[in-house]
Amino acid sequence: MVKRTDGTESPILEEREGTNSDKPKQQIKYGELVILGYNGFLPQGDRGRRRSKFMLHKRQDPNGVKRSKHYVVKTPHSSQAILDARQHSISYTLSRNHAVIVEYTADDDTDMFQIGRSSESPIDFVVMDTIPGDKCGENKVMQSTISRFACRILSDRNCPKVCRIYAAGFDTSRNIFLGEKATKWHDNGREIDGLTTNGVLIMHPKGTFCGGEGKCGFWLEASVGGGVFSLRESRSAQQKGQVIEEETNVLQDGTLIDLCGATLLWRSAEGLEKSPSKRDLEREIDEINAGRPQCPVGLNTLVIPRKVTPNENQQQPYVYLNCGHVQGLHDWGQDKDSGDRKCPICLELGPVVKVCMGLEPSFYVDSGPPTFAFNPCGHMATEKTVKYWANVAIPHGTNGFHAVCPFCASPLAGVPGYIRLIFQDNVD
Repeated sequence: MVKRTDGTESPILEEREGTNSDKPKQQIKYGELVILGYNGFLPQGDRGRRRSKFMLHKRQDPNGVKRSKHYVVKTPHSSQAILDARQHSISYTLSRNHAVIVEYTADDDTDMFQIGRSSESPIDFVVMDTIPGDKCGENKVMQSTISRFACRILSDRNCPKVCRIYAAGFDTSRNIFLGEKATKWHDNGREIDGLTTNGVLIMHPKGTFCGGEGKCGFWLEASVGGGVFSLRESRSAQQKGQVIEEETNVLQDGTLIDLCGATLLWRSAEGLEKSPSKRDLEREIDEINAGRPQCPVGLNTLVIPRKVTPNENQQQPYVYLNCGHVQGLHDWGQDKDSGDRKCPICLELGPVVKVCMGLEPSFYVDSGPPTFAFNPCGHMATEKTVKYWANVAIPHGTNGFHAVCPFCASPLAGVPGYIRLIFQDNVD
């Protein structure tokens, strides 16, 4: 607190650094959640709690909660804990006349952040279903599989590196309800726990995510109480997986969180410091463009754009996905039946796509020139970045998995799912 001239106290919004009171110290950063499939922004613009990424900062006042007590009731919806809008609680319905209520109390050592599809006030980060491919305007999903209150993250205010994820979030009445059909258990004298309908899946990377040496791990499921389990047979199967004692719900730099309709990447504050900035990526584009790459057919100079536009542009580069040669827009060698084109340099027949820079820095595992592109979307990134994501199987549907481009969420085509770019310029 700081004293006003009238003697009253006012909270300091930001901690001050050193003796220079004019320079506010940056807020303590826990990390960042980034939705796969958006190349740095939502198509309709980042607005309020609806955005392509969400930074978690230490709150001015803690709002975390911790488990305090539990008890059995016959009518959970009329119990005092459920009716009290100031009391956080989780209701586990075991049968029509038997439920366990777990009460939560304020925890001054943690900050809570909630993620879900709901736009109601308890949700800090509103996440909608991701449509694969280039995002042009608003694409409505008729029936979402993302929970309105999907999950919550509790960040340790005293040790900001420790951020734990839990399935389900508290609603406007500060309640979580697990109905009779939800998977739940209360065995071996342990505290009761459960899973949400479509589950919250997590995958920690093996090794360091940022540095180019990390590899993807295995998908696991986080429970409402923070336990970690192997996957169920299918997404919403009644039987829970096995407890994975050696794994934890503490997020690591590069942990993926799948909410059944959208996949989020967690980047720690330390990891983000090692990642390239957006300006670094723009410099890489400028450097390639400075080499004045040429189209061998039109003999015109190509310019790599920072984002794809629907308008045709003579300077827009295209890549032949079977050979990697980058050229301009022309009709030479077009196969009328398939739409494929024969590369005039190597005569390889195959699909052609616009080349566009991957501009979301959080998806990069290293810094360097963007010499590779994902197949079939043409998003450019570093060699280690495309190779990392080509080996990550993202959940799809009830029990399917496929590798996707992190910049647009398009499923990767062919093997290995990317191509080395070959420009006709001073780089080669």
